[in-house]
Amino acid sequence: MQKTQGLGSKAALAMGAALAALAAASGALAQDAEEQSLDERFASDDEIVVTARRRGESLQDVPVAVTALDGEALEELGTPDITYVAQTVPNTTLEVSRGTNTTLTAFIRGVGQQDPVAGFEPGVGIYIDDVYLARPQGAVLDLYDVERIEVLRGPQGTLYGRNTIGGAVKYVTRRLSDEPTAELRGSYGTYNQADLVAKGSLPLGDTLRVGGAFGSFNRDGFGENLTTGEENYNKEILSARGTVEFEPNEVFFARLMADWLKDTSNARGGHRRIPGLLSGAPVLDDVFDTRGGIEGPNETEAFGIALSGELQLTDTLSVKSITAWREDDTETQIDFDALPAIDVDVPSIYENEQFTQEIQFTYEGEEVSGVAGVYYIDANAFNTFDVVLGTTGDFAGLPGLNANTTGDVDTESWAVFGDFSFDLERMMGLTGFELSLGGRYTEDTRDAEVLRRTFIGGRIPELGGDNPTLIATTSLFPTPTGEGEETFTDFSPRVSLGYSVNPDHDLYVSYAEGFKGGGFDPRGQTSSAIDFDADGDVDDEDIFEFLLFEPEEVTSYEAGWKSRTLDGRLTNNLAVFFADYTNVQIPGSAGGFDPVTGLPTFVGVTTNAGEVEFFGVELEGNAVVSEDLTGADDRLNVAYSVGYIDGDYKEFIVNDVNVADDRVVQNTPKWSGSLQTNYSRPYGAGELSFLTVTSVKDGVNQFEVPNELIDEAAYVLFDASLVWQNDEGDFQVGLHGKNLFDKEYRVSGYNFLAQNNDGSFVQPITPTLGLEGIATAFYGPPRQVFATVTLRF
Repeated sequence: MQKTQGLGSKAALAMGAALAALAAASGALAQDAEEQSLDERFASDDEIVVTARRRGESLQDVPVAVTALDGEALEELGTPDITYVAQTVPNTTLEVSRGTNTTLTAFIRGVGQQDPVAGFEPGVGIYIDDVYLARPQGAVLDLYDVERIEVLRGPQGTLYGRNTIGGAVKYVTRRLSDEPTAELRGSYGTYNQADLVAKGSLPLGDTLRVGGAFGSFNRDGFGENLTTGEENYNKEILSARGTVEFEPNEVFFARLMADWLKDTSNARGGHRRIPGLLSGAPVLDDVFDTRGGIEGPNETEAFGIALSGELQLTDTLSVKSITAWREDDTETQIDFDALPAIDVDVPSIYENEQFTQEIQFTYEGEEVSGVAGVYYIDANAFNTFDVVLGTTGDFAGLPGLNANTTGDVDTESWAVFGDFSFDLERMMGLTGFELSLGGRYTEDTRDAEVLRRTFIGGRIPELGGDNPTLIATTSLFPTPTGEGEETFTDFSPRVSLGYSVNPDHDLYVSYAEGFKGGGFDPRGQTSSAIDFDADGDVDDEDIFEFLLFEPEEVTSYEAGWKSRTLDGRLTNNLAVFFADYTNVQIPGSAGGFDPVTGLPTFVGVTTNAGEVEFFGVELEGNAVVSEDLTGADDRLNVAYSVGYIDGDYKEFIVNDVNVADDRVVQNTPKWSGSLQTNYSRPYGAGELSFLTVTSVKDGVNQFEVPNELIDEAAYVLFDASLVWQNDEGDFQVGLHGKNLFDKEYRVSGYNFLAQNNDGSFVQPITPTLGLEGIATAFYGPPRQVFATVTLRF
């Protein structure tokens, strides 16, 4: 299908039209502009300023559960990539997806997506400078040239971009300087880590600025593939970003930005948690070693281009256009069984492309302020993968038995949204009160093709095979006479009431609804469809219903308190929330039987599980413990966070039976917390800082059924950095340690072992796919120590 192959030309036309329309109006408005520039509207000397509500506001004033992480502070900590953010943000999980290097698994407040299936949009939105990333491939972003990262918790959709049901993570890059700048940052450390970042900007006259950044991130593997001899968990990534900014006057600003990423790291192999059930292969001692024998290309390449333009129409009204096009291509090799035999080997191709257009109108008056806009996305997600069951086929006399699945999903969606705040003190004399009302209307259309085929003779040609023999087709969707398209609509309201007790204490309560559209299971086996309408025949309508999954919805209630005390030396942000999450979409996979051949095979299963309720509490704070502690102009800052969330399934239907009591919420530790310290004092002709980060995560379940082999118990990570910077700020050197206690902790895994409803394993241990049995885990990084040197010119 891949109807979006022409999106590149569409993006170019839309970008040009949007920029021309805004630029044409800027000249006439320039004479009436305030002297304050667009950049200065977001400047703040003492407070963190965020744009969570599409306008610059103090983090302490915005009535939203949001965490803002400063880019310079992240650099001081030696932050490796965006997943590190989750160590200090409560009720947030960001991980590298199992068996991948740059695919992101994200959960906020229990809502997210575990499996990067074609056409499934994540429950947590990832944004690069207001551009939504529709797919998780290539979303594990290395942190360089970043101004800040904002993490918004709870459903989003009335303020900007794509509707996201769990929350949003916004990666905000820096605007270019009016002065020439250049910076080099190099790192070297354990496992031969060797990173280099170069960035700079140059003004070309008074109205035009250009800039760019380049990053090379390399590391040897934490372990080894004992079968192929390749390094395991290594890193080879190149990335670049180029920016052009045009600001002819004080009412118009335009930015053209392109970014590129290429990941050529080796295929990431998992650690078997059980001996081979057929071969008897023992469990390896080193959790970073593997024995998977799969070979083939392993590469991700992603590219995006975005054009944004901002025009100040009047003193109170501005308009912004954001036009973007992105694509990524991934070819990967996943050895599920992690053994030399071709037991469950899965070569895969993912291809994603998207075009987005957003128009925002922002109004800032004395009594009313807010945003209204329209959003459009046209995206395609294509993937094809083999499940090569070599040992199973050999025993059945069918060498190279292979179940191939191809899913091709188009998404076209448009939405209108708005969110306005009313100063009730100015309007009605209600001192300290602010009311916000918002809403979003969304229309999502999904168009899908699903093809599942059974072969003998190994891989299909597209995945490196040599013309295998087709023996069965188990899915063909849409059928020659059927439909493969469905449209989902929704209106999601939001309302909040804020009360400023005094300049140091703010309270708020809010109600919000979230929505994520339905679709078709891109891995479903249509030959297993049942007679839903009981008319004695499995027809096209039954197949349509069999693959269709419904939209999921969340209703969220939240109360918050934000405070500044001790002359601003102590800040605390507290949020308490309750959420009712219904029609939960759970993509999964299992071992089953081919209904045509009767042979064991892989089966993709997507369900709307039912209903889960969440209750949670989040506390974030920062304390200036002491200034001039020893009389040497030193200071000590302490930041802390605590998250608690209790998720309880009320309904989880399996074969018409409610098994909610035996199900748990995945990727959501009940408790999470962090403690950060920063002690700084003058040293020589500069300043020396000692920084620590201690993070705690409670036990984590990888799937809805507990699994002691791949789930993780509570664990603690400790990081420390020693950083010196000269007084001029143009030279910095740092020594960084990550996971200094060398804690082994599992972050993801695969399971294809038969389990009972209570999570216990069927005895004797019984494989549900392949013959060796699959209980494979992937681990977070071990202890790493590295030094950094930064030069600024």
